[in-house]
Amino acid sequence: MDILKQLHWRYATKLFNPNKKLNSEQLNTLLEAINLTPTSFGLQHFKVIVIENKKLRKKLKAAAFDQPQITDGSHLIIFVAKNNISNTHVDEFIQRIANKRGLKFEDLQEYEAMMKGKINRTPAEKLFIWASKQCYIGLGFLLSTAAQMGIDACPMEGFDPEKVDEILGLKEQNLNSIVMASVGFRSEDDKYQYAPKVRVSLDELVIRQ
Repeated sequence: MDILKQLHWRYATKLFNPNKKLNSEQLNTLLEAINLTPTSFGLQHFKVIVIENKKLRKKLKAAAFDQPQITDGSHLIIFVAKNNISNTHVDEFIQRIANKRGLKFEDLQEYEAMMKGKINRTPAEKLFIWASKQCYIGLGFLLSTAAQMGIDACPMEGFDPEKVDEILGLKEQNLNSIVMASVGFRSEDDKYQYAPKVRVSLDELVIRQ
């Protein structure tokens, strides 16, 4: 598959066909791609919430300035950052590494100490910013994978995070909504699919040294 062709094909879909849905295999592929997102230290500082429930999406639509993508896409995927990154997350990660790679804990002590050192000397607000940035890497993997699969998507920051957090009960889970994307299939009525992409040239974009 020509990846550049697919990236030219994709766009931030504004009007979805509400009657066309992703099948379970397509959805799981997108979620696996997000799970394979590289994150700082590999800690996976975020979770994703997949929402199909129509009533819940209507509530979220009101918190997102009534944008139709919220309700008309096949699924709504919300990236939520962990706001309590701590040594506990490092311990859990070290355990996963040891189990997956058949290593002993002592083999990982240096890596563990480095991660905990970073976390313990970083203020909580900066840890949250750190975690939030990882969400956007995950979003990039979602958008690229969707394009390669011929699935439409619309990344969205236009929502009230406090209202979304309240609707989803995120505060109690030490999570905060950061960015979301609606995925599905474009409507024939969406005029934006026919608009050529507007980007700077590579000479303007790239600084070569």
